[in-house]
Amino acid sequence: MDRFPGDGLFDRVGRAVCVAGCLPRKELFEAWEVARRVRRIVRGGRVVDLAGGHGVLAQLMLLLDGSSPLAFVVDKAIPRSAARVHEALADAWPKLRGRVSFIAAPIDTVELDRSDVVVSSHACGNLTDEVLERAASVGASVAVLPCCHDMLRSTARLAAIGNPAALEGWVDRSLAIDLLRARWLEQQGYRVRTQTIPAAITPKNRLLIGVSCR
Repeated sequence: MDRFPGDGLFDRVGRAVCVAGCLPRKELFEAWEVARRVRRIVRGGRVVDLAGGHGVLAQLMLLLDGSSPLAFVVDKAIPRSAARVHEALADAWPKLRGRVSFIAAPIDTVELDRSDVVVSSHACGNLTDEVLERAASVGASVAVLPCCHDMLRSTARLAAIGNPAALEGWVDRSLAIDLLRARWLEQQGYRVRTQTIPAAITPKNRLLIGVSCR
């Protein structure tokens, strides 16, 4: 708790999850950096955190913008410690109670709406592509922090846009895949924003945000 001495929101959240005693520190810092950047661009809407794990990102999205009514955290396997983290945050912010639902299911089973804000932090490999496709299918705003790039499967999904290997003379393949993802979002009618979170938190730090222009 000594790492979080201040009165700002982040330090207060840090102390709350220290009470829970089960959240990896890196996950807290990643979620915070993503949530605050997304909320500068996208306000309101139901938050849908796909491959959401402990759901810290979804709950930070609610704390940063109280106009979002609800948050769904969807993951094939919700960590057992997610309930403990949620209770610690809800004890500190009672307004979170009844507004966060954890759903143990594949991400393609949850119905989305155009007004949703779909987020995903480090959905591994081509799971990031699935998140983008799910959001684009309804025109929902979306933000992803990709990781563990799957060269073969992502290349197949992005084949209509281009081949990442063709860009290897300039950039590494993981960056090439993310560049094609950004281009793909543009073709789906999105206004695209590209940002990075601090590399000291994670080397997989490219944040891709799409706001629907439909």
